[in-house]
Amino acid sequence: MSDKQKENGVLRTLDLYTRLCEGKVINKQEEAQRYCVSDRTIQRDMDAVNTFFSNRNACAGGDVREIKYSRKKNGYVLKGAEASEMSNSEILAVVKILLESRAFSKQELSGILDKMVEGCAPLKDKNLVCDLIANEKFHYVELHHKSLIEDKLWDLGENIAACNLMEISYTKTASENELVTRIIEPVAVLFSEYYFYLNAYIVEKDDKGNYVWKYDYPAIFRLDRIIEYRSLEEKFKISYVNRFQEGDFRKRIQFMYAGELMHVQMKFYGKNPEPVLDRLPTAEVKKELEDAYLIEAEVYGTGIVMWLLSQGSRIEVLKPAKLRTQMKAQLEQMLERYIESEQ
Repeated sequence: MSDKQKENGVLRTLDLYTRLCEGKVINKQEEAQRYCVSDRTIQRDMDAVNTFFSNRNACAGGDVREIKYSRKKNGYVLKGAEASEMSNSEILAVVKILLESRAFSKQELSGILDKMVEGCAPLKDKNLVCDLIANEKFHYVELHHKSLIEDKLWDLGENIAACNLMEISYTKTASENELVTRIIEPVAVLFSEYYFYLNAYIVEKDDKGNYVWKYDYPAIFRLDRIIEYRSLEEKFKISYVNRFQEGDFRKRIQFMYAGELMHVQMKFYGKNPEPVLDRLPTAEVKKELEDAYLIEAEVYGTGIVMWLLSQGSRIEVLKPAKLRTQMKAQLEQMLERYIESEQ
């Protein structure tokens, strides 16, 4: 076999591979006529591609693609998927979550979706996936702060991994211009209800000049309100016992309101306690009463009040007494507003 024939064979095999990845149907006889070779030569080319897939799967695993004959399509097609590819359903699911979260600016989201489709979608389905998300992508409504946070996310992540003390300057509300500066030990970045948050322990110097925690629990800062930040030339250490557990914290925090750990007992007046169990991962049904469920949960801070109020008359807080009093005060204020407006 001449060098020219070898080169033509390689190019022919690569062309078959590319078209199969694009979802095209390969007819052996038509390909043989197209390349002026025998049917057996085309079969050898496809066998070589199948061997390539098999070797990849044996070495690294995950590549379960294979060329198979389809009677329905009267030709050979590529079955299975490469490990790095996402299925159409997976891509649509992730896209829907990203769009619904409204976590990024329109500019950032557009870039993320384009890269995800380009890098993860099967080649043969890219146009279909793009068409399916085009409308929602066009009508995406970004949040009012319009801040770009991708770089900030990574910078903070690096400092968390390196255990660097940081100095941040932030605004408490979007309308405030005054900056508040804090020295912090950053421990985690979380996402909740449209926003990314930095969890960090606020530190102050003690009498010996050492940084110590101001509170026993981490503060929560919205990333878009962190205007300035820098890494300090000092590391911090957290013992294994006191290390921050993101997953554990996430189960006990509501609406990213910081505070002390609180044990809540409540009655849920409804046929199915699922709304409480889904919203509060630590919630447990302790007793099924005649007209309600007795439920207990552990939460950080008073952010849970917002959710409790959203449940209307279906929820009654029993303990702690402080939270029950706060709920009553909130409800009385709400009622007063309605009474005043009618007078």
